[in-house]
Amino acid sequence: MQAFMNRDFLLTTETARALYHDVAAKCPIIDYHCHIQPREIWEDLRYENIARVWLGGDHYKWRLMRAAGVPERYVTGGASDWEKFEKWAHVLERAIGNPLYHWSHLELRRFFGYEGVLGAKTAREVWELCAERLQSPGYGVRGLIGMSNVETICTTDDPVDSLEWHRRLAADPTFPTAVLPAWRPDRAMNLEKPDYPDYLARLSECSGVAIDGFAALKDAFRVRMAFFAENGCRLSDHALSRICHVPASEKEVEAIFQRRLSGAGVTDSEVAKFKTAFMLFAAREYRRLDWTMQLHYGCVRDNNPTMFRRLGPDSGYDAIDNFAPSAEAAAFLGALEDTRELPRTILYSLNPADNPVIDALCGCFQSDEAVGKLQHGSAWWFNDHFDGMVDQLRSLASIGSLGGFVGMLTASRSFLSYPGDEYFRRILCRLIGEWVEQGMFPKDLDLLAEIVRGVSADNARRYFGFARKG
Repeated sequence: MQAFMNRDFLLTTETARALYHDVAAKCPIIDYHCHIQPREIWEDLRYENIARVWLGGDHYKWRLMRAAGVPERYVTGGASDWEKFEKWAHVLERAIGNPLYHWSHLELRRFFGYEGVLGAKTAREVWELCAERLQSPGYGVRGLIGMSNVETICTTDDPVDSLEWHRRLAADPTFPTAVLPAWRPDRAMNLEKPDYPDYLARLSECSGVAIDGFAALKDAFRVRMAFFAENGCRLSDHALSRICHVPASEKEVEAIFQRRLSGAGVTDSEVAKFKTAFMLFAAREYRRLDWTMQLHYGCVRDNNPTMFRRLGPDSGYDAIDNFAPSAEAAAFLGALEDTRELPRTILYSLNPADNPVIDALCGCFQSDEAVGKLQHGSAWWFNDHFDGMVDQLRSLASIGSLGGFVGMLTASRSFLSYPGDEYFRRILCRLIGEWVEQGMFPKDLDLLAEIVRGVSADNARRYFGFARKG
């Protein structure tokens, strides 16, 4: 029996251990999709205590605490930081099988040097150790990023963002990590939302384009896309309920847009037509700019109306959607390919049942323009646990090409989340090692190391066209 989370955690074969320790562990992190705030990096934010880092905005932990019957006062309410952390310690010690158990202990080991087990009995010990370390030199967020060997970070940014903090960081020679913007135009697409006209006013102001029609909206987008490109943007990201393809004429799309501008409501069918036109336009611009398009879908959001009114979005009340018609996704990608305007594209579904669907779909649109031009994105959100990562990797290897995979991302709001990459890399090496030990692949360690280096960092750097800062 292995000791709990020892040096060879998850590494069950000799091959896995060699690949992880000698190869994967030494690769830098390319975090091409996350939700951390660039201003906090620029200001080198310091956290007063571990609760501020762990519990301040982590809806993964909030969900687990609620499932354990913890009152909301200790989750998002007015309890003190210590009280919230103590409750979390009580909850965590019973979280057998949950990835948060592994992630939390990896973070304690990698950032704070704590080799024990967090629980009710050790909560005060861990609290005091972390508080002391967080006040030590090098424990601002820049130091935390440096400890994790992060080479590139891509944040998630609205088209109206000034990118001020990205520009300051780019000009700072003392910080070696590249912090790049990523284009996230969901608010400009979601015309069914109540605040849509207000958002268009902001977009008009920052672009200098009076948005009085769909054509003007596209002009405003081109202005802002050029600005993002000037500031190092290499990829976009979209949060969709599904990838839809409901074509409509330019005249019909313009009429839908004008009705919304006038304050009238829009039907579900009209929304689908507008979003189809919007996404086709956006994808063609990404191709022109040589950007990668990321499409996240399969999520049904804000399911608890009482708590949504109280806490707003991203507070732990989203779930997996099981409606993602592959025929529409295929038609959308096919329409772009038909005019040779399909950009590099990464598909992520929150529904693990879509794994083979995505891999089969990607295979229809590959070309020599890029290794894995169409990518099956890493196990995401409700799937970024042991079984979810294994299932995604197995599906990709079985139906697609694991050797060309761009690897893991954090999709996180926490500066302590980077041990999640270690978790992924250990699982990757474990899976490859098992195939080798079972005689399913030759034990060519040079070739295997090349594959592991690729999935860990090299493929992403090449695929997105990232350059090391400086």
